[in-house]
Amino acid sequence: MENLRSYPYGPVPLDSYFYIERPPLERKVYQEVTQSGCVIRIRGPKQMGKSSLVLRLLAFAQKLGYQTVNLNCDQFDVECLTDLNKLLRHLCWQIATKLGIDPNLKSEWNEEIGPNLSSGFYLENYLFNQCQSPVVLVLNEVDRFFKYPHICQEFFALLRSWCEEARHVPNWQKLRLVMVYSTEEYASLDINLSPFNIGLSIRLNEFTQPQVEDLARRYGLSSCTSKDIAQLMSLVGGHPALIQISLYHLCSQEITLQELIEDAIANGGIYRYHLWQYWLKLHENPCLAKTYAKVLAATQGISVNPTEAYKLESLGLIRFEGDRILPRFELYRTYFKKQLSTIV
Repeated sequence: MENLRSYPYGPVPLDSYFYIERPPLERKVYQEVTQSGCVIRIRGPKQMGKSSLVLRLLAFAQKLGYQTVNLNCDQFDVECLTDLNKLLRHLCWQIATKLGIDPNLKSEWNEEIGPNLSSGFYLENYLFNQCQSPVVLVLNEVDRFFKYPHICQEFFALLRSWCEEARHVPNWQKLRLVMVYSTEEYASLDINLSPFNIGLSIRLNEFTQPQVEDLARRYGLSSCTSKDIAQLMSLVGGHPALIQISLYHLCSQEITLQELIEDAIANGGIYRYHLWQYWLKLHENPCLAKTYAKVLAATQGISVNPTEAYKLESLGLIRFEGDRILPRFELYRTYFKKQLSTIV
């Protein structure tokens, strides 16, 4: 077991003993990707397992003989996100390169007809024409585009048009589009031009107690009882990344469960880096921090600006229980109540 363990960070590797399936999600995405011109939308806060699921989806597609392209929108230069022509040229260049095809943009890109039509013709008549098998295109972190409203509407409308072409045009039918994102700030998008209301929607939820118990056994924590697991989950719920970190430290015998909980409540404990990332986001957004402070202080239902509540929920900091808004975990309640008292 010690040879199998490594500190849990980032996507769970394909050959990892510690990947926990969340039926029926895997089955649904595997089935959907075999459909011509499909669209799969995978949503969830950061560290909920989106990238781990995408790795398995791509491996499944490759076993079927499909070609795959996995792009991270966070890696696009800001220059590309302020100029639609540069963005689409860059996107097409990356897709061609990942497919092992000479991009040949100088001769295949038609500046005369504009970037929207040019990118569509390039993909349909140049790239997909050379592909003998379906192409799975994964766009990770597509919510980054919401920060650039001047191109956001046009880019997502273009994606939607490609998806519609994929329903009946032979070369476009090779496309399988997978969009991965944390937030859905698309209220300003025309509903008829948005790609966020079509295709298969997958929302990643937390682990259940039986799944956490299964993972604990895989870590060799045979002495962990159901009561122990329930106690851990009362602190961090079924958050995949936090559960993995917890079990890693427990099986390393660096700390007992009781010490882990006490230390976390006192100062963040082994979760400090995770909490610090959220703290930076709240510190950069004083209005959001004030709203969260109200949620933390409330003893009963409170009225919160819907936009602010939505942002907190998309970050994974709150949960809804009926008409009540609550901190997502006890860990968040205790840690951020202390931290926010210094700035609110």
